[in-house]
Amino acid sequence: MGEPVVVGRVGRPHGIRGDVTVDVRTDLPERRFAPGARLVRQVADGPASRSAAVAAGPADAAGTADAVSAAGAADAAGAADVVGTAAGPGSAGGSGAARAAGPPGATVLSVVASRWHSGRLLVRFDGVTDRDTAEALRGSFLTIDSDECGPAVDPDDEDDDGELWWDRDLVGLRARTPAGDVLGEVVDVIHSPGGEILAIGRPEGGEYLVPFVREIVPTVDPAAGHIVVDPPPGLLDLD
Repeated sequence: MGEPVVVGRVGRPHGIRGDVTVDVRTDLPERRFAPGARLVRQVADGPASRSAAVAAGPADAAGTADAVSAAGAADAAGAADVVGTAAGPGSAGGSGAARAAGPPGATVLSVVASRWHSGRLLVRFDGVTDRDTAEALRGSFLTIDSDECGPAVDPDDEDDDGELWWDRDLVGLRARTPAGDVLGEVVDVIHSPGGEILAIGRPEGGEYLVPFVREIVPTVDPAAGHIVVDPPPGLLDLD
């Protein structure tokens, strides 16, 4: 099994039939919260991890990036699941949740239905049929296993140009300038409110923080193990 990837956090109940609001932590809510999707619920003080993927530019979904479109920049309320460069509950009694493999208290919730209402995602889980049971889920993290993330690119999306990567695809890539000068290695992907940032560890110590946008990172080649960083003046000045 891989590491847990956060795709949402349960908010307050909505109505009296068990619906809950979800703070979305993914740019693929239509995939993560589709009817039949199974999510591991972990209590707020549990081992829920940061997200596992990044987008290089503004985000197309309110939340954080699980997957980000190449034309947008991921926002950063928490963890993200995918990235692309931009040009521009233990569950409450009677919940029906199955016990999950993993951390103590983790349970599996199956999505029955989801819909957007006034800008918020409302989700109904199997076995959660009243407000009290829904309230017991509040504050829980909803995660998937990183091994079950699926492809960053949706093969059915004709508008997708393929420039989407998981965080794990980027960490470890060597960074160099267009002239071939070695800058270091990508050690982290930071999901910030302003967009995605690559932390590049320098061989001599310290790190560069590089906005993950196409104008600055024109080439991402995981197969070749490197990225090209074309920095504007002053970006790499550490003093």
